[in-house]
Amino acid sequence: MYALIESLIQLFWAVWSVLGSVGMLLLPVVPLLMWVGFWTFAVDWTKLRSFFLKGGWIGLMLLSLVAVLVWGVVAPPADGAHYILGKQLSNFVGKTVYVTGLVCIMLLSGSVQLAGVFGKAGGPTPPESLEGDAAH
Repeated sequence: MYALIESLIQLFWAVWSVLGSVGMLLLPVVPLLMWVGFWTFAVDWTKLRSFFLKGGWIGLMLLSLVAVLVWGVVAPPADGAHYILGKQLSNFVGKTVYVTGLVCIMLLSGSVQLAGVFGKAGGPTPPESLEGDAAH
């Protein structure tokens, strides 16, 4: 009986070690998955699309520019350059690539939601209007 308990404890620690290793591999990806999940499931892209079509995209671009400028000044890379896809980029150019990538992922998440890929799970649904029911 003692050998069985000892084997179960060893099995538990082995599984715990494997889960810890997998978790450490996936940990850097978690913020990106949260970014995609937010823009896919929490934002109503039908309203945001109409806002962008009225000129709101200019605000998005200005906000992105401010993010690049602030991020580039506050957190420059240690060696003065970024290495993206094997190329050496300066501080602000590298930050521009990162911010542009995040904006593209945001817009792709919106297009996935607008295409209806996830059905009713893909984004918030407005509550039923009580006023419209009372008129009938």
